Amino acid sequence: MGGLVAALDLRMRGYAVTVVERQQYPFHRVCGEYISNEVLPYLRRLEADPAVLQPAQLTRFALSSPAGRLLSLPLDLGGFGVSRYTLDLHLCRLAEARGVTVLQQATVTAVAFEAATDSHTVMLADGRQLTARTVLGAFGKRSAFDRQLQRPFFQQRSPYIGVKHHLRLPGYPTDLIALHNFADGYAGISAVEDDRLCFCYLTTRQNLKSQGTIAQLEANVLGCNPHLRRILTEAEYLYAQPEVINEISFAPKSCVEEHMLLCGDAAGLITPLCGNGMAMALHGAQLAATHLHDFLQGRTTRATLETHYRHDWQRHFGQRLRVGRLVQGLFGQPVLSEAVVGGLRYLPAAVRALMRRTHGQPF
Repeated sequence: MGGLVAALDLRMRGYAVTVVERQQYPFHRVCGEYISNEVLPYLRRLEADPAVLQPAQLTRFALSSPAGRLLSLPLDLGGFGVSRYTLDLHLCRLAEARGVTVLQQATVTAVAFEAATDSHTVMLADGRQLTARTVLGAFGKRSAFDRQLQRPFFQQRSPYIGVKHHLRLPGYPTDLIALHNFADGYAGISAVEDDRLCFCYLTTRQNLKSQGTIAQLEANVLGCNPHLRRILTEAEYLYAQPEVINEISFAPKSCVEEHMLLCGDAAGLITPLCGNGMAMALHGAQLAATHLHDFLQGRTTRATLETHYRHDWQRHFGQRLRVGRLVQGLFGQPVLSEAVVGGLRYLPAAVRALMRRTHGQPF
């Protein structure tokens, strides 16, 4: 998503842009599918207003403890819910209509920077080679490309897995995004387009191993939270199998690798508890496109491009990621989660302060 939006931005500025996508649009991703309204001014400047997709309008937030204690409050900025399946296809079609070359079912095997020509060579699995002045890496949470770049986080095992379902549950409020805790994990649920719900949860590999199957995990562990039990027993599952991703890492990452600017989850993954990864990806795309434009216009050197992007990325997102990692430590452990949610019920100002530290202003 971040790559497609950066492509739209750079194309609008007059550059020739190629997007390389390993899969074929549309496809599903493990993603909470909530986007803060902070992104709307930017998307409208790109003439990519998501309103045409009829997303759900999200204005309220609820948080429950593993035993079901609940706190609720309004969202300051609000947000919208739209599936990645629908949004990514929409962005791809917009990009192609505006002259972006989109290579689908194409795998990048290597990117080599040539200092002599100050350019990159991008090698594809089918033997094709592309030459570019700049390359933006938006290859997600964890990819084979991370291994090739020998990124430190890739060498470390992570205990986390993510699971996503799309559901239908008549009567579920379409303006509510809810976060429900359970032992060693938490689940988010909110409406997306077409009267569907995105139900996505983070837990540990050990939690799944102890139960044997995802179905048993959901029945025996998630189902101990009464709010989750109602969802799991009453909802219609729209797909036979959920989307699953392993080895989710929240370790710090660099936003520049081998002279490539990185954006989205490739640059840094905020904990799902904070629910703002999609807005961060879009804001990161805007920052990258702005700095790349200055470089391509000859106003900055490559070294300055990379330094300024690192600085801006940290200025906008560094605190959000740190707060996200800190807050995640308060949840997933039943006794601690009960205490935190119980206390926060009487401190709504503290909840709003945390939310402001993990969200940005409209851009």
